[in-house]
Amino acid sequence: MPRSTSASLKPPASYEQALAELDRLVQQMEGGQMPLDELLDGYRRGAELLGFCRGKLQTVEDQVKVLEDGQLKAWLPE
Repeated sequence: MPRSTSASLKPPASYEQALAELDRLVQQMEGGQMPLDELLDGYRRGAELLGFCRGKLQTVEDQVKVLEDGQLKAWLPE
């Protein structure tokens, strides 16, 4: 992962893209081969991606509650 500041990284286009980037980042960090400054940048980016994913999930949950008349019901696959 090239060293860059968080400001230069664009927000992900989708939840799936954010999750994939977060997965790659975790793999790189767990590999133990990143210099300390890149590790810190990776941690910051990971926190941003995690926040993005949590926000997307919360939005979907809120929409489901509205669709279910305010009562969150268990999803049963057909």
